This record gives sequence, C-alpha cells and structure tokens, in this order.
Amino acid sequence: MANIKLILLDFDGTLVDTRRANACAYIETLSEVGITLTEKEYLEKYYGVRCIEFMRMLGFEDSSKIAELRQRKVELYPKYFDTVKLNTELWHWCCMMRKMGAKVWIVSTGHADNIRNVMRYLNLEDGIDGIITGDDVEHSKPAPDPFLEAMRREGVTPAETIIFEDSAVGIEAARRTGAPYVVIRMD
Repeated sequence: MANIKLILLDFDGTLVDTRRANACAYIETLSEVGITLTEKEYLEKYYGVRCIEFMRMLGFEDSSKIAELRQRKVELYPKYFDTVKLNTELWHWCCMMRKMGAKVWIVSTGHADNIRNVMRYLNLEDGIDGIITGDDVEHSKPAPDPFLEAMRREGVTPAETIIFEDSAVGIEAARRTGAPYVVIRMD
C-alpha cells in the first residue's frame, strides 16, 4: 500500500449507493414527458449508462431535448437524497490513505453537478481531490480514458494507482488501464 499515490473511485454504486435516487429522479423526469418507466426497469436496463446514451436508448435524438431532460433530472435528484447510502468502509479507508499522502478522485460517467450535489449532501467534499466525468474526456467508460486522465493530472502511473468500480463498463475501463482494481458490490 505504500506505493499507492492515487485512489480512483467510481461514484454511483461504488462509493455511494444512488440507485434509488437516480431511478426516482429519472422516473419523475420522464413521466413529465409522457414516458412510463419503472424503478425495476431502470435499474435492470439503464443504471450506469450515461444520460445522453440513456436518452438515446429511449428514442430521444434532439440534443437540446436531451439537455433539457438532463437538466430536469439534475433539478429533481436532490429530492431523493434521503435514499442515498455511503459505502462507509471504503470511504474510511480512503480517508486513512489520504492522511498517508494518497490523492482520492471520483471518476464517473455521472453528471458532475449530480456528483457534487450528493457529495455536499453527505458532507464528502473535503475528502476528494478531483472529479473526472465522461464529459471531461473524448471517450467515456468502457474506454480507459477517464481513469488515465485522472492519472495524468496527478502525474502518477497505473502501478501507483488503485481503482474501485462496480459496473461492467467501469470494470472494463479499469482493466484496460493496467492499474490494479477492486470490484465493489453494494447489494
């Protein structure tokens, strides 16, 4: 562990269980435009998919409409924060590693505003050194680009990094970096 200089955490499903909050915010957003989606359907088919791709999967092609729906979801999301749950064991380990000099970054396909809002709600802002989202790189997960960008910004190698992930696309991205990674299951 002395070699670890950078800890990269996926957010949704790894550091924080946001499944229910995301599902509820999307369900409410989509109901406003006449689309019915159940929580079960969202969690089984769409959870972990970037918003833009999710909207396209639902048949939305107009980028301004997608942006409007994305913004509405961001607005509704805090309404459901009472359902989010922190992975306290992982968080405490990260805090300990930070005291030993490691940097801790969030690397997520989620929207930066959503991540920051949840972090504020859980009072986690002071424990994070940076955030990379799919919007910050040309190719999002399963490409390794988001993780590699965080490594580049911190000036570390994959051998000096450990990645925590939960989704298939995130695990594939982590694997492709060459860094060690840990698969998290919050069931």
